[in-house]
Amino acid sequence: MTYQTISFDVADGVARLALNRPDAANAFNPELCRELFEAAIACDERDDIRAVLLTGEGSMFSAGGDLKYFSAQGDNLGAALKEITGYLHAAITRMAHMDAPVVGAINGMAAGAGFSLAAACDFTFAGQSSRFTLAYTAAGLSPDGSSTWFLPRLIGLRRARELMLTNRMLSADEAYDLGIVDRVVPDDTLADEAMAQATAFATGPTKAYGATKRLLQDTWTNGLETQMDRETRSISDLTRTADAREGIDAFVNKRKPSFEGN
Repeated sequence: MTYQTISFDVADGVARLALNRPDAANAFNPELCRELFEAAIACDERDDIRAVLLTGEGSMFSAGGDLKYFSAQGDNLGAALKEITGYLHAAITRMAHMDAPVVGAINGMAAGAGFSLAAACDFTFAGQSSRFTLAYTAAGLSPDGSSTWFLPRLIGLRRARELMLTNRMLSADEAYDLGIVDRVVPDDTLADEAMAQATAFATGPTKAYGATKRLLQDTWTNGLETQMDRETRSISDLTRTADAREGIDAFVNKRKPSFEGN
């Protein structure tokens, strides 16, 4: 497909998906959210995609919602936000539930829904100069983009509430210390290091990654016995995959496994 507001290309099992409205700070409008949803479906459906690298074109990951667009909507803003969040949330759902791990490469500012999207990634790199702020209440709005689900689970309810109510700006190191990102790297190596991790995931046991993601999503709502039953069913189901057989054989025979993603 040809996209207008995102960049999307696939090589060596990795889909590079970048927000691509750099002249508008990669802000979210209906077209960007719709294209992000379409790309997320492609990542979920295509067998040749075994990892996703999510980043922003230009100097900024995303400033969040497009407030200029919001302002132009007048009395139709409520309906416009339902359209925007409908596509954005559907995209995040697809990325959360698909097998392919999503690696975030957060460059520059991640504000509002940009912060939310960064927190929703499975593994997140931040450039040393990157900054994070939720910013919603500063515009008289409440959070979206899954942040009220992911952030309390990543950093705890009290810290999530503090960030959402105060809009405190976090440095990359502060985001790392809180547990919002996994790695802080020099700005000039961010793209390469994030791609290296995505490439490593793309050569791994894709279905096992997906099963692990889904088990972790359920852990906050299931009781102990229910969760252990889910674990039993999941690991048993995976024994029927070629990658599980390959992984076990490689371990027993002391060789490096060669996973095919099935």
